Amino acid sequence: MKQLILIGTLALGACGGGGVIPPPRAGYVPVPSQRPAAPSAPGAATPANLAAIQGATAPRLIARFGKPQLDTSEGTARKLQFAGPICVLDTYLYPRGRGEPVVTHVDARQRDGRPIDEASCVAALSGARSR
Repeated sequence: MKQLILIGTLALGACGGGGVIPPPRAGYVPVPSQRPAAPSAPGAATPANLAAIQGATAPRLIARFGKPQLDTSEGTARKLQFAGPICVLDTYLYPRGRGEPVVTHVDARQRDGRPIDEASCVAALSGARSR
């Protein structure tokens, strides 16, 4: 009987392939700051490919990365999730004033959930799109 339960559990576990990759923490929606974030180290600059998506609109992100794997809204906030063979990039868009929502925060992780820096993920997704 225990073997039957184990086999059933393993079989059901194999059914979970594909679909949306869950965010790192359930219910996590970053709140944009009122002032720009300071660089992490003195003299450190934001990498060009990451700076290029900060302040980007949804159409600009879609033009760069293709169709998002997830597109969800809550109030005035919008989350677009892009995934490639190496990583998953979550972009959070908030309106500035009365304008169109723009990227104010990004999170990145490897497909297995391990951390990866955002700039490397942006580069990987940009490279995957150009192939």
